[in-house]
Amino acid sequence: MFYNHIIETIGNTPLVKLNKVTKGVKATVLAKLETFNPGNSIKDRIGLKMVEEAEKRGDLKLGGTIIEGTSGNTGMGLALAAIAKGYRCIFTTTDKQSKEKADILKAVGAEVIVCPTNVEPEDPRSYYSVSKRLSEETPNSWYPNQYDNLDNRQTHYDTTGPEIWNQTSGRITHFVCGAGTGGTITGIGRFLKEKNSSIKVWAIDTYGSALKKYHETGILDPNEIYPYITEGIGEDIIPKNYDFTVIDHFEKVTDRDAALMAREITRKEGIFVGYSCGSAVQGLLQLKDQLTESDVVVVIFPDHGSRYVGKVYNDEWMRDRGWLQVKTVRDIVESKAGGQIVTIHQDKNVAEAVALMTANDIDQMPVMENGKMVGSLSETGLLSKLMNDHGLKGYAVKEVMEKPFPIVPAETIIEKLSTMMNKEVPAVITHDGLNNMHIITKSDIIRALSK
Repeated sequence: MFYNHIIETIGNTPLVKLNKVTKGVKATVLAKLETFNPGNSIKDRIGLKMVEEAEKRGDLKLGGTIIEGTSGNTGMGLALAAIAKGYRCIFTTTDKQSKEKADILKAVGAEVIVCPTNVEPEDPRSYYSVSKRLSEETPNSWYPNQYDNLDNRQTHYDTTGPEIWNQTSGRITHFVCGAGTGGTITGIGRFLKEKNSSIKVWAIDTYGSALKKYHETGILDPNEIYPYITEGIGEDIIPKNYDFTVIDHFEKVTDRDAALMAREITRKEGIFVGYSCGSAVQGLLQLKDQLTESDVVVVIFPDHGSRYVGKVYNDEWMRDRGWLQVKTVRDIVESKAGGQIVTIHQDKNVAEAVALMTANDIDQMPVMENGKMVGSLSETGLLSKLMNDHGLKGYAVKEVMEKPFPIVPAETIIEKLSTMMNKEVPAVITHDGLNNMHIITKSDIIRALSK
């Protein structure tokens, strides 16, 4: 068996049990892995559906141009359909989206226009406004408008919802999904509720989004709206795809918690997930006390971690936001048992140095003169020299010593420190706030990284 085109492989994605990141959750938690779609996201489903429905209505004609505002994933879905059917694509996106998303869209032949994030939706510079304007100015073009296009939610009512129901044999009790355009959560939620009205539908939102407040009060509160970093969920508008009666509860998750959880899912479950997947699991954990052992929870994992290697999976990007706890040389110093560093004067002989190292069970030692480090001794270096000259024991240390150990700042990150250590550099020296000298060895690094 073979497929005639890649778009025929969209849908029928697997359901996989989560084991480690959901430790402490009584329910069975299953992840719907939408990364198995050919464009690596759930938006492949709506991209193809919206194109096919537009063709049926005559909105999209031969040689036409698809113009859409997208965070990246819907654009990919539309682009795959466009490749199969011979359309051109122009996409607008925001400058908060990962560079990888824009690069991927360009790779599949789309033109990408990056617009500012921190503007009102009605602002002519917003990605909503720019895409709409371009669609009005471009001959033979079609504007899908995934936010208000009800083919979005119908896609999930027709496909994703039934898949989940069948894959769980109707045992699903809770559905957890990030809330953005509203299509996924409304379409799936409506289908599931029609099958079993007692199923709980939990929407995951982000701080800076207006959705939760609107669900609870019916008010679009501008005070709720402010810039956020999480991609793929949250809105500063209320898309027409929403049917809020389907949703039982909105739970907000911070940008930081979402990013850290995405990394944890990838590391502990072996599923390379996108940013909002972290939001979904973190939101579930925040609600775990409402679950029992008999519950079956399905969580949507909408996209792939490859979209976020320059952000969530970039240690420097995470550290710049203060989200990644990193260990430094100072942490090693503070965790080590007390006691003075063992040193030897350069005028002492090698026999005294060996005895000192043996008595203190150390492998390397700074060589000093007038309170300054002028060289170093290592067990490996001494052994090599003693093997060649047994009379070396009577030599002065300064005659056999090696170069001084490098001195590093106490705030040096351990990962960076580990790259400095090699056969020629078995240890480094640092100073604490009282200017006391401390030696850091490879063994110290190993112990710190394994904690």
